[in-house]
Amino acid sequence: MTTSRETRIDADPDVPLVRIVRQFDAPPEKVFRAHVEPELLVQWLGPRGLEMRIDHHDCRTGGSYRYVHARGSEEYGFRGSFHEVRPTELIVQTFTFEAYPDGVALEKLVLEELDGGRTRLTSTSLVASFEDRDAMLSSGMEDGIQQGYERLDELLATEAGADRAS
Repeated sequence: MTTSRETRIDADPDVPLVRIVRQFDAPPEKVFRAHVEPELLVQWLGPRGLEMRIDHHDCRTGGSYRYVHARGSEEYGFRGSFHEVRPTELIVQTFTFEAYPDGVALEKLVLEELDGGRTRLTSTSLVASFEDRDAMLSSGMEDGIQQGYERLDELLATEAGADRAS
């Protein structure tokens, strides 16, 4: 069972897929908003110590995105297309790390409402081969996801505080 602070990352043994499951102490509307609004996304996506710049982020069915994570002179670009976006419940997109343009992942993010105003996020990333999946897992992805979701927890707590104050 996943608790609000535990992120489970599993490699599927039968399909070149990575599954991430995480619970948040916020309703699906807020977790979804943090994924689709650029001014919120830059506050949490990725590991601490990297600055994020969004070139464009048109989170709607048929839209696309591109962003860059930077540290000093190092820059890492990411891009993709949104294939299906359903507010508060689903985002299906492609994801490409520009340093490996042939390594396109198909990602599906599902938000499930839980009791007590909480959300379970389940994200799957399907790639072309087990080799690609294993390379993704060994890339430092786990640290980036863990730190990013910790930052998302902090943002959601701040947003909850702002909601109570208004």
